[in-house]
Amino acid sequence: MHLQDIELCARRVLAALAVVVAPLALACCGPTGIGGNPFSQTPSGAGATPLAAPSQDADTIGSGPVRIGLILPITQASGASAVGLSLRRAAELAYADSGGNDVTILVKDDRSTPDGARDAAQAALGEGADILLGPLFAPNVREAARLAHGAGKSMIVFSTDSSIAQRGVYLLSFLVENYVDRIVDYAASHGKQSFAALIPESDYGRVAEAEFQGVAARRGLRVMAIEHYAPGGAGEAARKLAGLGDQIDALFIPEQADAMAGVAQALTAVGLNSKKVQILGTGVWNDARVLKMPALQGAWFATPENNGFNNFSTRFREKFGADPARIATLAYDGTSLLAALARQQGARGFSESVLTNPSGFNGADGVFRFHADGTNERGLAVLAISNGSVNVVSPAPKSFSGAT
Repeated sequence: MHLQDIELCARRVLAALAVVVAPLALACCGPTGIGGNPFSQTPSGAGATPLAAPSQDADTIGSGPVRIGLILPITQASGASAVGLSLRRAAELAYADSGGNDVTILVKDDRSTPDGARDAAQAALGEGADILLGPLFAPNVREAARLAHGAGKSMIVFSTDSSIAQRGVYLLSFLVENYVDRIVDYAASHGKQSFAALIPESDYGRVAEAEFQGVAARRGLRVMAIEHYAPGGAGEAARKLAGLGDQIDALFIPEQADAMAGVAQALTAVGLNSKKVQILGTGVWNDARVLKMPALQGAWFATPENNGFNNFSTRFREKFGADPARIATLAYDGTSLLAALARQQGARGFSESVLTNPSGFNGADGVFRFHADGTNERGLAVLAISNGSVNVVSPAPKSFSGAT
């Protein structure tokens, strides 16, 4: 899709919202995979590049009747936060793309701390915010959520820590659980029945392992072995798995891109044949370093498709002269969603029944929907690594089959 087509589509979508209730389409673009440790205070992900020096942005965006409190890590202990600025600019881009003036976005800095998030939420709610968008970090969400709950307001947040999800606190981010469900389901549907897992001793690994065991049980798959390893110590665990020989036909490895070089070396050292054992990963593998590793050629991983983020990134650069952080699409999609709901229904559009519409919404990173418990479901593709690049072996769905 060309840039001019995307811009025309964004205008048409918002015009159509007056007559189309569900599903709500909010953007015509959808990405590369988003990854990183969901419990880290430093967001990361494939494709993220540094921003130019932060500029002095206004404290509000727009002047419409519906108020959105946007809580971001604009600053941190060492000074300005490039990630926070990127999220803010993405919200500004989404507001411009909405083509209307239905919302006022109250931009609040949580200073990358829980105390700052509490102060930011208090300020936004005190200024009449009808809903909160953000924060990013899980401890900050917990502090802001206490105030939002007390005020009877909902939140859409950017953290990937599913333990903070609850009624009225909806996670917009990419959850480890979604990656695991998609890749294991796909492998099982393509004849893989005997699985093993190589699990890093990390928060990300523990969440991925729990979901892996759950989806394997639901599908009646055989889990022949699960081996754990400390950072940099995958060698012994890989040797144990290699001893299984032909007993496994799929190996799941939920490791971060930064650590995959050591894991790949361990797989090569024990002679694990990726042509006989299908290697499976998550969206954090959508990284140029991982795609070049010989041991991972032919591996499958679940992730959003790339086109949406690439289109968003092009438009972001044209407006701001800098590359967006990979997670900037979260602020773009969140702002687009709330602006569209405000145009259609005013602040009533932020009710639980609307936000948890089973038909979901369409954003820069594809289709997504919120569950009543605050978690989400996203439409993901399955990509195969091939010669340092990727091939789409299963496209992301364009809608949810369970929608009513």
